Amino acid sequence: MTTPVTIAFTAVDFEALTGAGGRVALVLAPDGRPGAVARRLDRAMRGAVTRALEGKAWAGLKPGQALELAYPAGIAAEAVQLVKLPKKASVAEARKAGAAIGKALGEAGVTVLAAGQPKAAEIAMGVALRSYSFNAYLTEKSGEKGAVTIMADKPGDAADAYAPMAAVAEGVLFTRDLVNEPANVLTTTDFARRLAEMKALGLEVEVLDEPALEKLGMRALLGVGQGSESPSKVVVMQWRGGAKGDAPFALVGKGVVFDTGGISIKPALGMEEMTMDMGGAGVVAGVMRTLALRKAKVNVVGLVGLVENMPDGRAQRPGDIVRSMKGDTIEVVNTDAEGRLVLADVLWYAQERFKPAGMINLATLTGAIIIALGHENAGVFSNDDKLSAALLKAAEAEGEGAWRMPMGPAYDELIKTRLADIKNTGGRPAGSITAAQFLRRFVRDDVPWCHIDIAGVALPPGETAMAPKGATGWGVMTLNRLIGDMLED
Repeated sequence: MTTPVTIAFTAVDFEALTGAGGRVALVLAPDGRPGAVARRLDRAMRGAVTRALEGKAWAGLKPGQALELAYPAGIAAEAVQLVKLPKKASVAEARKAGAAIGKALGEAGVTVLAAGQPKAAEIAMGVALRSYSFNAYLTEKSGEKGAVTIMADKPGDAADAYAPMAAVAEGVLFTRDLVNEPANVLTTTDFARRLAEMKALGLEVEVLDEPALEKLGMRALLGVGQGSESPSKVVVMQWRGGAKGDAPFALVGKGVVFDTGGISIKPALGMEEMTMDMGGAGVVAGVMRTLALRKAKVNVVGLVGLVENMPDGRAQRPGDIVRSMKGDTIEVVNTDAEGRLVLADVLWYAQERFKPAGMINLATLTGAIIIALGHENAGVFSNDDKLSAALLKAAEAEGEGAWRMPMGPAYDELIKTRLADIKNTGGRPAGSITAAQFLRRFVRDDVPWCHIDIAGVALPPGETAMAPKGATGWGVMTLNRLIGDMLED
């Protein structure tokens, strides 16, 4: 499991700064007026910092961006980064500044001069998120990261502020690892094992196997996985950090460890990325890990449905009709619309067993949401304006794009069928909305609920400000903040 880089906060020490190996990063205000320590460093470097700050390259940088001086004279460092950041920077700008440092971080580590910057902890968070690399299957390892030392005005305060952020960063990286893993490694069994290991953090973890799911009547979920050698499972993770007897908040994740589309098989081009179709379950796992690590004072239950959607002689066919745990019958008109079948049963089980105060599910559910929102925003669908508004506010605060999409009874007409109570897809028109309407059928009217379609943001085609190319871990920070703001005292 990838853990965040080691970050230490120390008082400003000029001798340590000039003698530091690896890289040195100076976090400077846009006006190009370095503080006393930076001016001393500039003199040691024979005016190189001043020349850089007077140049066009520095003037053209946005807050959070960096200019690099290679092989500086007069100090031990192999390179110096000049990172532009206003003293009254936003959280997003401070994290981008840290991300610029984290992206360049190598084996030799970095010493960061953040004197005069009140958001040293947020800079550290950016370093932790962007220094991530997934190299588990490279014969010759690359991307190894050294230690990070951040010199701050009040290092103790900065360290205290960063401690809960470090828990969030670990949750994000845990999610990224899960999404980046290949499906021959991250089988349903291996996924469940990794989640069960979080018992050591204080989570209560149960793994429901196929006989238990059959007994519960989860035939919608079981139908998806019946063509795979990997057994379907539901994993239940409980964090009891709140008052005894308080109803928990529920998080539900789609965990399709690989999606071929089943009998409605996908085109070969790009199918290798369907290892990410368990991204919703990965986010739920990352949030639960974060809550346990930071000892959150709240009751939360996380449930993930783990299946593999494969074509086989036993696989579900288009035209099959299955009965959900709720009791509704579903005509499966397309076996590639499988995630909603998994979620339908797990959503209903979450409500039947835990009577949650509210519920959010996450899923890489539709390609249609990418057509609508691209890779910049997750799609948010909800039956509750208050919960939806709180979710969007949390996403904005964390710099994770989210946009509320419409819902309504008119869309139900698209998923009606003469043969069953409902069919599992309404076709191309409003595809992400009809998927949400399908899920809405399995949510009780008195349960505040949001469905988040993360198909576009879980594994975007290129790097992002906070992540290298690959899994982003989108949603862990947003949901952690939402839970903290809305549910914790």
